[in-house]
Amino acid sequence: MVKAVVGANWGDEGKGKITDMLAEKADYIVRFQGGANAGHTIVNDYGKFALHTLPSGVFYDHTTSVIGNGVALNIPVLFNEIKSITDKGVPMPKIAVSDRAQIVMPYHIRFDEYEEERLGKASFGSTKSGIAPFYSDKYAKIGFQVSELFDDELLMEKIPRVCVQKNVILENLYKKPPIDEKKLLETLHEYRDMVAPYVCDTAVLLEQAIKDGKTVLLEGQLGTLKDPDHGIYPMVTSSSTLAAYGAIGAGIAPYEIKQIVTVVKAYSSAVGAGAFVSEIFGDEADELRRRGGDGGEFGATTGRPRRMGWFDCVASKYGCRLQGTTDVAFTVLDVLGYLDEIPVCVGYEIDGEVTTDFPVTSRLNKAKPVLEKLPGWKCDIRGIKKYDDLPENCRRYIEFVEEHIGYPITMISNGPGRNDIIYR
Repeated sequence: MVKAVVGANWGDEGKGKITDMLAEKADYIVRFQGGANAGHTIVNDYGKFALHTLPSGVFYDHTTSVIGNGVALNIPVLFNEIKSITDKGVPMPKIAVSDRAQIVMPYHIRFDEYEEERLGKASFGSTKSGIAPFYSDKYAKIGFQVSELFDDELLMEKIPRVCVQKNVILENLYKKPPIDEKKLLETLHEYRDMVAPYVCDTAVLLEQAIKDGKTVLLEGQLGTLKDPDHGIYPMVTSSSTLAAYGAIGAGIAPYEIKQIVTVVKAYSSAVGAGAFVSEIFGDEADELRRRGGDGGEFGATTGRPRRMGWFDCVASKYGCRLQGTTDVAFTVLDVLGYLDEIPVCVGYEIDGEVTTDFPVTSRLNKAKPVLEKLPGWKCDIRGIKKYDDLPENCRRYIEFVEEHIGYPITMISNGPGRNDIIYR
């Protein structure tokens, strides 16, 4: 059985917690896209962690953590992360790295920094993890695949070819020092030695796991609205954030994905630039940010304060549809307990007309939120385990959202811990 855990919105929906929770009954957890540019925050018996490359199910000793072929693999980041969890008493995880995954190179990070610097105010709000330059190289066919680390003849031919192209840009556009070919080869050898014990054909590994009736969990990064095709282009990430891509990024058949758990936050938040119709500002935003998440709404990768907004039915319905949602996991509901009334965005007004369909970016930039206010429940709901024990106004809020997005809310998260969950 293959399940996917993905985000409906801008990312930061609480996927890490849901993956960590579902991983209890899983055998393999696969990261299938993206790199160390997003973080998944997890609170469990070992403590609080922000993971960037390791799958969120890494804390169970019965699971194997798989870095799929679709991942932007920053090898030193992966190994620092393994060390950061084992240093806190987590048992050494079982890890498999795809021989077809491609490597984030040190120059990708430099290019990311230089380009954001060059763009100035027109920048994309990148996390400067090298992701866009990495995927640019992958599709321009000048990336380094993990398997290539073990072929010195190939590296000796490829390194000069790649450096010629990179150095023209470094020296002429950015006025920065060129890449040293000898040092680059040394770096690749270091990477080879680090990753060698974990490399395998992960697609074969997962095919066998599926045949053996094992449970495979695909973990996506970010959310629908950051997808390069279906998101708020160009303020998107560089790899597909959709569950459908899980089949490609993990190397499995698309029909194997039987359950798609789409994580939806009980309010909205976003890191980085781009259209955000239900956004709020000032004291109202500060209050929600301070109370939000576990310890406040700040990016797990950058530490940047997240942009805040009310729940957006238009964006969430669209996000769930494109993910192919079978189940909605509704998170951080406990945060809203301080409000007398809770605004919800139920439509977008664009050029005098109201729509409930999520538009393309040029129209999205003109959209104004149509808000409806629901009564708050004014109490702490942490610790509640049964749906019927939630306050009436809280249940009303959940059912209102469910009706507007059109997908079943089957899990409700009412706290940061692994067990703060209500099944419906």
